[in-house]
Amino acid sequence: MHIAEGFLPVEHCVGWAVAATPFVVYGAYKVQKQIKEKPETAMLLGAAGAFSFVLSAIKMPSVTGSSSHPTGTPLGAILFKPPVMAVLGAIVLLFQALLLAHGGITTLGANIFSMAIGGPWVAYGVFAGLRKWNQDVAVFLGVFLANVGTYSTTALQLALAHHEGGLLQSAGTFLALFAPTQVPLALVEAIVTVIIIKTLEKVAIPELTSLGFLRPSAATATKQEVTA
Repeated sequence: MHIAEGFLPVEHCVGWAVAATPFVVYGAYKVQKQIKEKPETAMLLGAAGAFSFVLSAIKMPSVTGSSSHPTGTPLGAILFKPPVMAVLGAIVLLFQALLLAHGGITTLGANIFSMAIGGPWVAYGVFAGLRKWNQDVAVFLGVFLANVGTYSTTALQLALAHHEGGLLQSAGTFLALFAPTQVPLALVEAIVTVIIIKTLEKVAIPELTSLGFLRPSAATATKQEVTA
């Protein structure tokens, strides 16, 4: 979710910006290191950022009177790890705020924290924990729960700013408003991401091997399947 201008008090905007800044700065360092040490992955890195920009820019009408959208950040988090997506997500959110009026400048820190930091860490944590069991299931659950984590963080951010009926009750209300459209969108994004990664395993074998996503033995087996 993108929190628009004016929905958060100034002190909340400053607080979330301060909280997000170290992640973005470290992410910028990791991106520079990634490109310097593994330049062959630069195109895939750019594609991950573009995927997040396009997917999270698709605003769909919500039955609750607002708009909903996928996040697009779990794909990059799974491939490049969460710190990289902190800076890519920040760039995505900045351009969306400036060019599409999607989100806001004052709420940029809060949006970065939910979509570019919280969601990616959930995605990678779930994926890393489950990939030895079943990689496709790990990707699916990682993306789905990352989206849920993003929506939950946004609900908490709004509840912290607007909790006249109590913090937990306000957070539950915001979550209930998001759920009818955000949960189906999370499922759709999870399915799409699994398909994309399965495709990349056939067309981007050197890049995925360089990233450590594919082990050399698995990459060799995949290459043999593609050429067979």
